Amino acid sequence: MARLIDGERKNLIGGNLKKLRMKMKMSQQALSNRLELQGVYVCRGSVSRIEDYSRTVTDIELFAIAQVLGVSIDELYQE
Repeated sequence: MARLIDGERKNLIGGNLKKLRMKMKMSQQALSNRLELQGVYVCRGSVSRIEDYSRTVTDIELFAIAQVLGVSIDELYQE
């Protein structure tokens, strides 16, 4: 059985991250900047790769993303 991370998708939140970010009218760069203010460096390109499921997300990044977007971590996983 293949491990989950060996599949095409490297994370489970990419689509919801993009949807929530766009709902807030926030650019990828603005999200990156706000994450950096939280002490979590995720460049604009990495935000793009998270959104297209080609980059993994650490627990620290997940926590900071939820804080910046003002949502619960659970909301990032909702279908």
